[in-house]
Amino acid sequence: THIMKRLYILLSCVLVSTTTLNAQNKKTESADKLFNQFEYVEAAKEYQKLVDKGQKDPYIYKQLADAYYNMYNPEEAAKWYAMVVKTPQEAETYFRYAQMLKATGKYEEANKQMATFAAKAPSDHRAKDFNQNPNYLPKLLNKQKAFNVKALDINSEGSDFGAILTNDNTLYFTSSRNKSKRTDGWNDEPYLDIYKSTMNEDKTFSKPEEVAQLNTKWHDGPVTISNDGNTMYFSRDSHCEKEYEKDKKLNTKFGQVYLYKATKDGDSWGNIKSLPFNNKDYSNSSPSLSKDGKTLYFSSNMPGSVGQTDIWKVAVNSDGTYGKPENMGTKINTEGKEQFPQITDDNILYFSSNGHIGLGGLDVYMVDLKTNNQIENVGKPVNSEKDDFAFSFNVTKNAGFFSSNRTGVDNMYWANPVCGVEATIVVTDAKTGALLTNARVSILDAKKNVLETQTTTANGEIKFPVDCNVAYSIQAAKDGYESGVFSIAATNGGKVKVPAPLNPI
Repeated sequence: THIMKRLYILLSCVLVSTTTLNAQNKKTESADKLFNQFEYVEAAKEYQKLVDKGQKDPYIYKQLADAYYNMYNPEEAAKWYAMVVKTPQEAETYFRYAQMLKATGKYEEANKQMATFAAKAPSDHRAKDFNQNPNYLPKLLNKQKAFNVKALDINSEGSDFGAILTNDNTLYFTSSRNKSKRTDGWNDEPYLDIYKSTMNEDKTFSKPEEVAQLNTKWHDGPVTISNDGNTMYFSRDSHCEKEYEKDKKLNTKFGQVYLYKATKDGDSWGNIKSLPFNNKDYSNSSPSLSKDGKTLYFSSNMPGSVGQTDIWKVAVNSDGTYGKPENMGTKINTEGKEQFPQITDDNILYFSSNGHIGLGGLDVYMVDLKTNNQIENVGKPVNSEKDDFAFSFNVTKNAGFFSSNRTGVDNMYWANPVCGVEATIVVTDAKTGALLTNARVSILDAKKNVLETQTTTANGEIKFPVDCNVAYSIQAAKDGYESGVFSIAATNGGKVKVPAPLNPI
């Protein structure tokens, strides 16, 4: 089960396929009603009963496939989409089928479905990305590892996600662990609450406690906290609002997701206010506040969105008012889902997407907003065939966290940076300064063991990835020159250039 889908897919009324808004016929009426109320678990059971009674109806197959897609059950969804695509479908169905195949590791078959999707929707950003790089997978799978990952020891049997670490070592996160809460028909898990835990010096965590003053009987979380620790923004189900209206069109009490602000009052949070750009016609969620407190990033499907959900930002003014929300544009946003923005103190934006080229489901991406460089897939092991999302990084503590359903339920994980140094050795003629091609360069550890030997290229260089905070030595040799020994000093990450001038014999 996958409760993150219920709240943060933001599948608002406008995104529900119009074919399902009215019962197709009397046979499917009760199942359709459940589907339209986002009660996918029960809807799937009802559609399955019809199939078991011998109904061979493409409409039912499609409803089953979409129900399992929304519940994030890739095996079942892929099984039913395979039945659906026996007859021509709209483009998005092939995209969904490809996503579910990727989520089960069937990349070759997924690429076939993506090719069909791209042919049917050639102007779609996702199609363009795929057409430009159809063989992206080997490059992505062989990408150098940027993080080591480990599950947190405070995960529960329910959904746990959206971990952020404050500078005072408090970890806030969102969880469905409270089994006394009523359950959500989307996927039969309890409603979400906000929790906190303290990170100890040995990187273990205290027993999580509920942040009671922020939690309601509906969904609450995730959160973002200002640099001084005194202001919080968080997501909450709009059912809590007095003006909440029953949506008669869908005959359901389906609410939107709203953003709220709270301020610190002693040890607790109070003064909770709904942000002025919340709206009963769309959802705003997953807030992240910049270090200076002047920009709030969030996910929304408000008018002006490129896809199903986009990354947006809004100015937070010093007088407590807000600017007009701005879409982050088509470099970041696709026709798919972009969610869970997290801005770091050094202005790197992490977000999750199923619209950019990835390994399956939601993947984590990053973009440096200082240089506005290319969108980069963070790669394995942070990303997997399943949903990987809500990546946050505390620069002061050098600690990252993300969430994933790779084990079948949303869990939180450490993302510890892999510290590496790229050493460039430049071999030259000591007398003339000429670059030396085909010189042999060996790298040795502290015990003088040869780790690797390479031959210099036309520009006299070779590159070695070496570990952080470790010293190495270099041996360089070329016919007609005296051999030389040089050192690489211990460095805490980054790039180093090592000149290696050789004397002619």
